[in-house]
Parts: sequence; structure tokens; C-alpha cells
Amino acid sequence: MDQGKKRRLERIIQKDNHTVMIPMDHGVTIGPIQGIGNMQEIINRLLKGGADAIVVHKGIAKKVTVENAGLIVQLSAASNLCPNLNNKVQVCTVQEAVRLGADGVSVHINVGAQDEDKMLTKLGRVVDECDIYGMPLLAMMYPRGPKIQNEHALDVVAHAARLGAELGADIIKTNYTGTIDSFKAVVESCPAPVLIAGGAKAKTAADILRITSESMKAGGAGLSIGRNVFQHEDPTLMVKALAAIVHSGASVDEAVKILGGSS
Repeated sequence: MDQGKKRRLERIIQKDNHTVMIPMDHGVTIGPIQGIGNMQEIINRLLKGGADAIVVHKGIAKKVTVENAGLIVQLSAASNLCPNLNNKVQVCTVQEAVRLGADGVSVHINVGAQDEDKMLTKLGRVVDECDIYGMPLLAMMYPRGPKIQNEHALDVVAHAARLGAELGADIIKTNYTGTIDSFKAVVESCPAPVLIAGGAKAKTAADILRITSESMKAGGAGLSIGRNVFQHEDPTLMVKALAAIVHSGASVDEAVKILGGSS
């Protein structure tokens, strides 16, 4: 592996080959929602909890400090005001991310969407640029489209994850499939580390802690969860609870105790 990529990956994925990554690129897609009004303030709270990496768009990357955490710049965008939300377009280059001091870049692909071909073409181009610059690539691979009946089904999640790895991504983010055995099948069929996404705001924090624990038991590499962390009443404690599961093998009950017993 290229030494530059290796060094950058070490700032994203820890020595145990696991990571607690917090994506905060939601301002482009759904606007300035609760929790990400003041980006430096929320980032400070997440770092205090032990976040390993942060995902933001280039405009935010220019304005915030992430200390020793990994900085991942999101290259893809679309707002939910667009009639074709599933078509993620490229709004930043790998070269721009290099100038920003990024440790990685991220591309969002909706597998099965009407414009999948365009998104995969961009993914292929970004992989090549990442190889040139020694930049790790996180591929957010989501099964979404008219042929997808269940976005969490094993077959489509495994296909999406494998697709990202086949085309050269270093880390895969995708949906949790609902059970340890099914997600284990996803992980074992993907030659790149697999992180779970958090999705929409969960009913309870315990729900997120549970799926994190199950994904780790299945061999997952950690998580990339946004709203269920930065919208928690105490984001610092939520990160600590998740990190305890991901890096220390804590049980869900132990993680809930870190939250003060509140789930």
C-alpha cells in the first residue's frame, strides 16, 4: 500500500482495525438540522467523546479543526429539494481534499438508482485519483432504487458492499441487515472493512448501541453514524458509549451505563 494512504488510514482506522466515524454532511442534503448549527462546537463535543474521524463537506472542512481525528471530505452531494435526490453528483475533487489536509474522501453511491451508471463512472474516476494522491476512499454504498424492495435485505446490501470494494474503495459504509448472521455474510463477502450506517433518528439510543454491538460481533469494522450521535442529548457521552463497544468490546448494558443509564 502507498505510504501516504497507509498513514492517512491510520488516522481514520485505529490499531484495532476499528473506527468510530461521525458523518456531518447532512447540511447539504437536509439543511441545518438540529445538532449541526455550530459545527465547531459539535465537533469539539464529539472529539471529547473519542470520535476517530469526522465526515464533512469542503466548505465546512475549511472552517473547522478536528485535532487528531481523521478528516474525511465528502465529494458527493444532492439536496432533498431536488426531484432526483438519489443522483449524487460530484462537488469536490480529490485534489481539493488534498489541499484541505484531508485524511480521506467519501463518495456516496445509490446502487440501483436510475443514475447508478453516472455515479459508478464517478466512483471509478475518484478511485484512480485517490491512487494518484495516496488518499483513502470511503464508499457509502446504499441499495436504493425501483428494484430495491428492502434496503436492509442481505442480498442487496452484500451486493452494494461488494460493488464498492470491487471498484477500489478502501472502506465501505452500508446498511445494517438486522441480524448478526446476515451482516456476517456481508462482511465475509466484502474484501474491504465494513462500517454500519445509522440512518434516520432511532427511537432510542439503546437501539443504536444494539445494532453497533451486533455489527461488531459479525466482524464489522465500526460505524459511521450521524444523526443518532450529534442529535443525542449528550453527544459526548453517546460517542463514548459507542467507542466502548467498538474499541473495548463493551456490552450494550455497559454502554447504556455510560449514558447514565438512559437509553
